[in-house]
Amino acid sequence: MLDEATHYTLLKTLEENPGLSQRELAKQLGVSLGKVNYCLNKLIEKGSLKINNFRNSQNKLAYAYLLTPQGIESKARMTVQFLKRKMQEYERLHGEIEALRREAAEKGLLKEAQIAPVANPSTSNPRPSGATI
Repeated sequence: MLDEATHYTLLKTLEENPGLSQRELAKQLGVSLGKVNYCLNKLIEKGSLKINNFRNSQNKLAYAYLLTPQGIESKARMTVQFLKRKMQEYERLHGEIEALRREAAEKGLLKEAQIAPVANPSTSNPRPSGATI
């Protein structure tokens, strides 16, 4: 039940706001409270999160979910994987869009000014030499 996307999203959200309650996390992530509870417990078991109790005048007792060094490393690794996957998706979509644009133009279905070309970050903003993703 702790899929990679949920794992990454939880770590990213908690890194930005460790004081969120499980209910707030569930609402923000669009998942059930039970799933958040299960996933948090799995992340704690894996050593990616630790939990700190603190007194809060509104809640009497609240928790802060803090990323461990292992959790920070795991999130960084998942960020790179996510970026690679999204860049591949972008390249595939960019190719499809360009093919559709050429086909529509060849058939006289659109004028050049109707749809501006989509900038391709891999050609318009090349990576510095030696940079890899």
